Amino acid sequence: MVPLIILVLSLALSNGEYTDPHCNGKQVIVHLFEWKWTDIANECERYLSHKGYCGVQVSPPNEHTIITKEYPRPWWERYQPVSYILHSRSGNEAQFKDMVQRCKAVGVRIYVDSVVNHMAGMGRQGTGTAGTHFDSDAYSYPTVPYSREHFHDDCPVNNYGDPNNVRNCYLVGLSDLDQSKEYVRNKIADYYNHLIDIGVAGFRIDASKHMWPNDLEAIQAKTKNVDGGGKALFYHEVIDQNDGAIKVNEYYDLGLVTEFRYCQKIAWGINNFGQLNGVVDYGWGMSKSDRALVFVDNHDNQRGHGGGGNLLTHKNPRNYKMAVAFTLAYNYGFTRVMSSYGFQSTDQGPPHNADYSAKDVTINADGSCGNGWMCEHRWNPIGNMVAFRNKVAGTDLNNWYDQGDVVAFGRGNKGFFAMAKQGHAQLQLQSGMPGGSYCDLVTDCKKKINVDGSGRVSVNIDNNEEPIIAIVVDVFTLTLN
Repeated sequence: MVPLIILVLSLALSNGEYTDPHCNGKQVIVHLFEWKWTDIANECERYLSHKGYCGVQVSPPNEHTIITKEYPRPWWERYQPVSYILHSRSGNEAQFKDMVQRCKAVGVRIYVDSVVNHMAGMGRQGTGTAGTHFDSDAYSYPTVPYSREHFHDDCPVNNYGDPNNVRNCYLVGLSDLDQSKEYVRNKIADYYNHLIDIGVAGFRIDASKHMWPNDLEAIQAKTKNVDGGGKALFYHEVIDQNDGAIKVNEYYDLGLVTEFRYCQKIAWGINNFGQLNGVVDYGWGMSKSDRALVFVDNHDNQRGHGGGGNLLTHKNPRNYKMAVAFTLAYNYGFTRVMSSYGFQSTDQGPPHNADYSAKDVTINADGSCGNGWMCEHRWNPIGNMVAFRNKVAGTDLNNWYDQGDVVAFGRGNKGFFAMAKQGHAQLQLQSGMPGGSYCDLVTDCKKKINVDGSGRVSVNIDNNEEPIIAIVVDVFTLTLN
């Protein structure tokens, strides 16, 4: 049975911080990286909807290259488009439509990872996943169609101090589209509108840093309203680590922006709890909260790309659980959880069958995943903290405690969170919450946390692998006599 802690998610939320208007104020999306559409539909129905996830970021759904020479079917072939036909390694258009509708029916929206900065890499030719022909060196993509006039001149991105070089040249040899051309804008907008017609609620725009904000604004202006009214949610990949001319604030008017500096900050903080109080550093140029898309890791940087290095990933599960739980408890940005597969090589594609088709995501008796899928989004300190994030939305931090290796804080009078680096803690702290006996979300309510009439909470942490407690009002709250 699904734990009843999910019932909190039907409660109204504050409008005090940025929320996606297309999933009733819920605060967390999950990136089901390289999952098939059939598996995502199943996961929406059996898990995500019950835990209160707002939506799923899916891998690029359009036709892409099939790469076998450098590495057999690497993950990054998905980021080399051939056309905008909805036929990828994850499935065909009929399966995509079925997924979108099934997920939407249980309150989970779909957000498409869209690759519109470029087409396939130079030097590539052949047929894509939908069977259509292309030739990058001839700038021939007849299914769109695109031809030479729709691309920038061939030059390498090699000077991040020059916006013209970053935005008009070829990122790692990928054929760079010229979005200043009305024809290109229309083709991209047509792709988005087709997805919106199917029921997609928003888009991650890959490599936004490599496109001019004015061009992106013009493309977004051509998109339809999503079902339910209002524009789609756009969030932009802008890798800004104070190391170049492109800044995240250039994209604020277009939607959310990815805050890669947070990945480094949270990794430092979990290593040294004394640094968690400064995990958001506006002096370092970090995005303002109502425009930040926040995550502990993503599919790029967990492989050392896109601002990678010394970050936390599923390969260090104990610290990773603490990092994501803290992120979901904290009051910064709109949150995305990563769901990965195991890999040894940074090029390695998803778990696959003999023909390199992706393996099914199987679910074990304990709720974990099999067939090589990690499913971090199902780990208790992550999956159950979605309820916390949703419930406390719009509240401020209060009663901050940071001594030794214990960090704790309240969220208004709605929630309280604590974790202990060494795996154990027993102390009394001010929570700001009403008196009562509360369900500990992290343990699926196997533990009760008591708060007295003055708001003081009895913190008792005794789980070394998951040294975290979290409580929110209205979830198994029992008033004390």
